[in-house]
Amino acid sequence: MITRRQALALLAGTMVPHQVLAAYVDSDYVRRPDLKEPLPPIDQRLPKVPRVVKLEGDKAPGRLGGTIRMLIGGQRDIRYMPINGYSRLIGYNPKLELETDILESFEVKEERIFTFRLRDGHRWSDGSEFTTEDFRYVWEDMFLNKKLYKGGIPASLKVDGKAPKFEVLDRLTVRYTWEDPNPDFLADVASPSPTRLMHPAAYLKQFHPKYQTPEKLAELVAKSRVEDWVALHQLKSRVVRPENPALPTLDPWCNRTEPPSGQFIFERNPYFHRVDEKGQQLPYIDRVLLDVSSPGIISAKAGTGESDLQVTNLDFSDYTFLKSAEQRYPITVDLWKRTQGSRMALIPNLNCKDPVWRGLFQDVRVRRALSLAIDRDEINKAVFYGLGQKSGNAILPDSPLYRDEYRLAWADLNLDKANALLDEVGLTKRNWDGIRLLPDGRPMTIIVESSGENAFETDVLELVNDHWLEIGVKIFIHISQRELLRRRIKGGDTIMTVGPGLDNGVPTPDMSPRELAPTSDDQQQWPLWGLYALSNGHDGKPPDLAEAIALQDLMGAWRRAPSSEERTRIWHEMLHIFTDQVFTIGIVNATLQPIVTARSLRNVPQKALYGFDPTAFLGVYMPDTFWLDKEAGK
Repeated sequence: MITRRQALALLAGTMVPHQVLAAYVDSDYVRRPDLKEPLPPIDQRLPKVPRVVKLEGDKAPGRLGGTIRMLIGGQRDIRYMPINGYSRLIGYNPKLELETDILESFEVKEERIFTFRLRDGHRWSDGSEFTTEDFRYVWEDMFLNKKLYKGGIPASLKVDGKAPKFEVLDRLTVRYTWEDPNPDFLADVASPSPTRLMHPAAYLKQFHPKYQTPEKLAELVAKSRVEDWVALHQLKSRVVRPENPALPTLDPWCNRTEPPSGQFIFERNPYFHRVDEKGQQLPYIDRVLLDVSSPGIISAKAGTGESDLQVTNLDFSDYTFLKSAEQRYPITVDLWKRTQGSRMALIPNLNCKDPVWRGLFQDVRVRRALSLAIDRDEINKAVFYGLGQKSGNAILPDSPLYRDEYRLAWADLNLDKANALLDEVGLTKRNWDGIRLLPDGRPMTIIVESSGENAFETDVLELVNDHWLEIGVKIFIHISQRELLRRRIKGGDTIMTVGPGLDNGVPTPDMSPRELAPTSDDQQQWPLWGLYALSNGHDGKPPDLAEAIALQDLMGAWRRAPSSEERTRIWHEMLHIFTDQVFTIGIVNATLQPIVTARSLRNVPQKALYGFDPTAFLGVYMPDTFWLDKEAGK
């Protein structure tokens, strides 16, 4: 019978010398004085069949140990750790292909029956078993509990308003079955912020009335200073922002610091399921220290070597300073390509309360005129140093779906055409200042609302204002706090906002085109239409614009498509409508993102794609494979 150690060695492609595992067992990490008891041997901490990571390209097997420092702009930014750690049931690789990760295997039938097989012997970070009980607990005791989930099964798991059938086949196998195809289920599972299908049941049951006595539960509620057991359970189970150090995780690093704090310590998960080709358990790095700093000085600190790995709170405007700092400090500065459809987009609210503006913005001629009146080449040179590319809000050449026609739709400067379109709409009257007048006599002054989180937005908007004055349109900029701005958008109180373009500018045909159609109330151009789709018609308003209805219908057709070829065809039809109708006004994409690393940090790509979806920021490049070369750092 093959042993677990032999299975590990065979999976790695070579028999791992006994000394390799033995040396790790005897490492300082295992014998840390702060551990109450020594950890079990390595072959008892890994699944019987761990995930073997093959380090390709410039990557090479590394050395275990060490601490890296990162800077965050506030306590809430610890949310980046589970995104960058990117431990998923199924995840993308750098080529944006799906691979098993936490799962040992999976099977898909008819695009609607999904069977997941767990790794035998896989454990949570506290050493407790990871089994299908952790999936059952989420489904039965969380999703179906009306107090924890008032709306029942999350909308992201429903197809045409119908939830799947959930089955536990055995202690390592679960199945989700829909009546109709659900081709974007795996993409959701692999996303930066997936619907959470499993939680550590053994730990969370102590906070649930089904498993805990009322007296003890009341004691725990009082101790945590929350209102009731629901708030307690939500607090203790929060994964998106891992603030509970006691919550077991499957991520490469575990938070060991309770907020509030000026520094958060994340320690390696001793039960992490990945190994390198030599059989060394990942992550290589023992600790990640997140130091809270003022966002405005993070670039300066990163430039003086106070961070070993920094991407957040940096922008291209910091690049010149950071690059010059390479000569004085042991850092390396590289540039990755941002994956957004537009680094910044102007987003008219087609659902705004103001009936005059709503009518104008629902007229494609107005949207096209505003787009044609922007000098994108000037903005690219003045703000982005000419290193981006002028574009509407469209996908990038890195996507197999890319076409020039999408990027350039209504994106060339043409003031004569823009003026003619606005005249055609009937906006022919102007005031003494040359500003066009709306049908009700008000000047055509657009209040563009922003959360003010990106310094370059003001520079871009000032240039856009100069351009739009040429067609008789004036801009006022209004800054609001992010949460307040979101409420105003959804309430119809904004007429135009500014924000990034498409999250996923590098889609494949098998990734969901949901960003192109009304699907969510987070979509600033049509929040009420998106809410209607999200709630399956129970809230919001149905779209009353033919092209938006067409996109929604095509979204449904994509979900039912029997093949990748058919999904490709639907993607192109949706991209044509979305870009030709200029529902959002993109400006420049393919901009660059500085990444600062310590000179001693290895396996970090020099060139890569950077974005939230689908790359999960650093996630698809597997930071658990980054390692410290002490010799290089001298």
